[in-house]
Formats: sequence, C-alpha cells, structure tokens
Amino acid sequence: MRRAPLLVLTLACALGSLLLCGSAAAVPGVDEPDTIQVNGIRKPEVHKYKAIVAGLDSFDKHHALAPDVPELRFRIRALRGAEMPDQARVRIEGEDGFVLPLALDAANRFTVPRSEAALDADGELALNQKRKFYRVEPDVRTPGLPANVRRLGDLRLECRVMVAIAKEEISLLWVVAINGILRTSDWCAFTLEERPKWGFDAGAPLLAATLREGERRQALDTGKTSFDVVLSDASWSDDALVELKFGAPPAVAAASPPPAAAP
Repeated sequence: MRRAPLLVLTLACALGSLLLCGSAAAVPGVDEPDTIQVNGIRKPEVHKYKAIVAGLDSFDKHHALAPDVPELRFRIRALRGAEMPDQARVRIEGEDGFVLPLALDAANRFTVPRSEAALDADGELALNQKRKFYRVEPDVRTPGLPANVRRLGDLRLECRVMVAIAKEEISLLWVVAINGILRTSDWCAFTLEERPKWGFDAGAPLLAATLREGERRQALDTGKTSFDVVLSDASWSDDALVELKFGAPPAVAAASPPPAAAP
C-alpha cells in the first residue's frame, strides 16, 4: 500500500507531516539574541494564531477519538539530526506589541490558550528557532501509555488537528481543489484507489512497529524515526495500539506531566 499521492502531499503541504508551509517572520524584541540568522534574514517557525485556534476547534470537535486526553498540546520536534536547543522559546506575538509567552515543559511541549486579544492582534505563534530544523506539531497522547505505545484514536485525532491547521494556512482555492481531488473534505480518511498510509514521527530511531488489537497483529512500515499507519481502516478501532520497538530510548516520554501555566 502506497503513501498518500505525491500530488496531494504537495498541494496540501501537510498530508504526510505537519505544517510544511510555515511563513517567514522576524521575532522582534527580546527574542533577537536567540534568533537564528540565515544570510541576515531571520526564519523562525511561525504559524498564524487563527490556524492554531482551528486546530483547537478540531480537537474539541473530534475529542471522542481520544476521550481521555484532557487538552491539546503541541511539541517542538527537531529535524535532520538537529539537537533540541537549550534556549527554545515559544510565544504568541502580534500587532501593537502584543506578546503572550507560552511555557515549555521538560519534553518541549506546551499548550496554547484561547485568546480574543491574540486574534484581535492578528497574532502568530513563533518559535525562536529556524524552521529548516524545527517544527511545532500537535501532540495527542492518552495518559498512562508507555513511551513505546501510541493509541490509534490519538493518531486519528492528531491528524485532524494537523489538517485543520493546514487548511487555515493555505488558500481557500487550494482547499477546494484538494477536496475535489480527494473527493472528500476529510483529508484523514480519503481512499481514492486504496487507503493511504500516514507517517508519524516516533521521536527516536525505530527497529519495528506493530499495530495490535486483541489477537490481531499487523506489521507497519517504518522509516528511520517514523512509522506509517492507515487511519481510515475502520476494522481497527480507536483503541488499537501501535507498539514501537526502539533502537534507542525515545526523546519524549508518552506520559509526561502537563506544562506549567504560562507566565
């Protein structure tokens, strides 16, 4: 079974992984000493706050997929072998000097509050790291699961949050075009010729991944640090589990405590 069609991945900028189309923007003020410079131009990971709110709305709408997850969290993910920075900072900033700092926990996760002031200020969620090497992604994990286990309903909800954010960050024309190509507005469950696989980051080098429910088992395709799973196969319930066999301990524990309140 193939991954989602390359054309669709290109158009959506998000079907295989989250938010590949972040915009460039400077992080002014106190963030300047920590902002990575590229040929004199700052290129942090930035997303519109209204897109993040769309993700929060999608989490609430589809919460039944992961009912034991109390709230939507986001995480910082390093790409291309980059190390997690010691001075990572994330905040919402907007017009007229609006700034709302967000607190990171020990696993570089954070929550984003709903804020009318941030919407009025045309706010952006900004990470003070170069987007070439870092991503801000939703992180949906049912409490109590081991670090090497992911719940299928959690992944399905994570996908819907990803897509909701992506739809806000591309034009309506592209959304309509992709809906037409997929013949559905549910990008996480389209089928076309066959059910597509979705790739998820595992957080560490993988040796194997297995989808299991009761006595049923299915080996999943894996990459160096990722695994692929079909989200639209209704024969697997939301309570099915993906067991990951790591070649090294994962960088992010599955059951870490929620982040502290933002200052």
